[in-house]
Amino acid sequence: MNKLLRARALSTISALAMAALLAGGCASPSYTVTPEMQARAASENPAPPKDDEFPAPGSARWQQGAFPSLDALRAMRTGMGKDQVRELLGFPHFSEGLGGVREWNYIFHFRTGAGPEYLTCQYMVRFNADVLTNGMYWKGPGCADLLRPLPAAAAPAVAVAPVAAPAARTTLGADGLFRFDGRTLADLLPEGRRKLDALAAGIGSGASVEAVRVTGHTDRLGSDAYNQALSLARAGTVRDYLVQAGVPARKVQVQGRGASEPKVQCARQASRAALIDCLAPNRRVEIEVFAGR
Repeated sequence: MNKLLRARALSTISALAMAALLAGGCASPSYTVTPEMQARAASENPAPPKDDEFPAPGSARWQQGAFPSLDALRAMRTGMGKDQVRELLGFPHFSEGLGGVREWNYIFHFRTGAGPEYLTCQYMVRFNADVLTNGMYWKGPGCADLLRPLPAAAAPAVAVAPVAAPAARTTLGADGLFRFDGRTLADLLPEGRRKLDALAAGIGSGASVEAVRVTGHTDRLGSDAYNQALSLARAGTVRDYLVQAGVPARKVQVQGRGASEPKVQCARQASRAALIDCLAPNRRVEIEVFAGR
């Protein structure tokens, strides 16, 4: 009887040990991190992964994913060891393998503010030969922008202070910017590119420009989560285009409003095609340029 119990206990311990290994190569002992190792990791700057290099969500060991702390994600840097990453983000959500694991992958969810709806993003952490982080990556446009705080609201001006100039707002219809249901740089239409080139030139010529805010909007067709993701992705693509055209990246912030701020309502239409046409003003990207005094 004692031999049977001992055999069962050893089997359970072995299974738990194997599960810990399959959780992402996390069973190796802790190791010392030196300033030289951190500097080496920060200088490597490897090429970012392509979308097809991220694992399929259905292959995750923990398929529910997690709702991470934004502060924890903002604390991620190159030169961090696995213990430090695990403390911030938890164990990876995929079975990354046994020893020598150089990559951890996560499935993260972010609340959109529309009831229970949330946006799902994949996050990859890569490690170098010293087993220190040398790259953190998001799959899909718009996900990284969730960590970017919006420009702080200006403090109320005192009565004797000069009034700040209002933001110059440019509204571009999404139907003229992107192909149908498009959201990436490859989906930008020629006319949309010309408009963005002209806008970037105007921003670049204004030495007093302090910030640029890009806001994506959609119509009400589709789910709240889909529209939120689409609006944020389109805003992120416009931001990327402006940056490529010479607008300083540090000055550009993005946000997605989904269908929450419509221009028109279109209560009754004869057909779905007529409804889509009527709702066109709601599908837009707004660019606000904030200038200094």
